[in-house]
Amino acid sequence: MGSAFTVAVFGAYGHTGRFVVAQLRERGFVPVLAGRDADKLKALAVSESGLEARQASADDPASLDRALAGTAAVINCAGPFATTAAPVIEAALRAGIPYVDVAAEIEANADTFTHFADRARAAGAVVVPAMAFYGGLGDLLATAAMGDWTEADEAHVAYGLSGWHPTAGTRAAGAVSRERRGGQSVRYRNGRLEYHQDGPVTLEWPFPDPMGPRAVIGEFTMADVVTIPSHLPIPEVRTYMTVEAARDVSAPDTPAPAASDERGRSAQTFLVDAVVRSGGRERRAVATGQDIYAVTAPLAVEAVDRILTGRTRTVGVASAGEIFDAPDFLRSLSPHITLELRR
Repeated sequence: MGSAFTVAVFGAYGHTGRFVVAQLRERGFVPVLAGRDADKLKALAVSESGLEARQASADDPASLDRALAGTAAVINCAGPFATTAAPVIEAALRAGIPYVDVAAEIEANADTFTHFADRARAAGAVVVPAMAFYGGLGDLLATAAMGDWTEADEAHVAYGLSGWHPTAGTRAAGAVSRERRGGQSVRYRNGRLEYHQDGPVTLEWPFPDPMGPRAVIGEFTMADVVTIPSHLPIPEVRTYMTVEAARDVSAPDTPAPAASDERGRSAQTFLVDAVVRSGGRERRAVATGQDIYAVTAPLAVEAVDRILTGRTRTVGVASAGEIFDAPDFLRSLSPHITLELRR
């Protein structure tokens, strides 16, 4: 798979971008390295056996056009996506190629659906936002858990992280989101996003084994509140985060992730528990694995592979759960996650 395709990676030298480049090469694609910093691009090209590097900036449309020229698709790994998503999507539309990003920013993902849904559909283009650990994986799990249900009363995605050492990109994206919200929190209730001033609530979530019940921050809202209800008729979507991980990512002195194996993954482990409920019934899908940034790479690359080989269900702006066969997609990630469906 992938042997005939060249894929641009915007933000290739970032922490997640490097995982994406490595995964593309492992899958037989030819990555084109793109980003603003010429020196970082050059260094990465040398370390990656001479891959082509193309300098480009989100505020320079001509440079983006040059970066995407001759490629089959683009994966945007450069946050904050409030700044980069729209310009790179525009460039992808001009180039006539699919666009995938790894945005975890709630507002940036909502903007993508709002501003590009009609144009992308009319053009027959494919735009997949949040194809990452946050937003993409939770959506796939919730969709797989739904099975033959056509609607549900509520969806819950609980993140059981052993800890969370944020990258510089995560911190920058978080700062942009907080600024856009004016310091408010956000949740998805009654079929819409709500902004509020309520403080965080700690509760216990019944994670399945091997994690077991853990204290979590309730309404620690992630991109799943955009992706899941974009295609599933569920009026209430809530996400939760283990207390330890929430504290880590909030602390200004938590160091960036450090490699612990030959693949560059950190020692962080995760268990994602997605639960959908309808009329007193409950269904669940659970994924476990290592390193939330590293696992984003196979998510994004598998998405590109399926788009380029015609294994999609729709066009336009679509989340992972809508455009792909969710159970089959999750099973394809078996080298990277362990999946359990409980219906």
